[in-house]
Amino acid sequence: MLRGLVHVLAWSLATGAAVTLSWWGVHTVMAGTAYDPPRALPITAADSTTQASKPLASATPRPSAPSKAPSGKASAPRTPAPSRTPASSPASSPPPAVSGQVKGYDTVGGRVVFDLGSTSATLVSATPGTGWSMQVWKTETWIRVEFGRGADRVTVFCTWHDGPPHVEVY
Repeated sequence: MLRGLVHVLAWSLATGAAVTLSWWGVHTVMAGTAYDPPRALPITAADSTTQASKPLASATPRPSAPSKAPSGKASAPRTPAPSRTPASSPASSPPPAVSGQVKGYDTVGGRVVFDLGSTSATLVSATPGTGWSMQVWKTETWIRVEFGRGADRVTVFCTWHDGPPHVEVY
């Protein structure tokens, strides 16, 4: 009985040490990576993408503003649903300045969205289609997004090394 207890204790200590060491190693590697968090950019009426005509919805339920029910009537409890109200109202402060024009490019491999400024560009998002994988390369003068599925490849290039940003899809 005592021998079994010693084995369980030794196994627990070894497992705890291995988990701690693994967590520390992964944490150390991930803390040193450069990660650009996604930015939320306003979509203007001049945006040529199809996203501008669709209502904006969030996958995360957000608390909504208190509803103004007519007096004397109680409103029924509602289940949380994505908010479809615009992010800003006329009374609120203006949105932060956008450095350029936000444009989306749909391909058979996925969708790429760039913020195109006058002298540079920024990758806003790149989403592969179902069954496609994706790779992104960035330098100071170009961004390349490649979608792949088997032998099929779709590449979206954004370059600005000798003028304003220019996007090409191959």
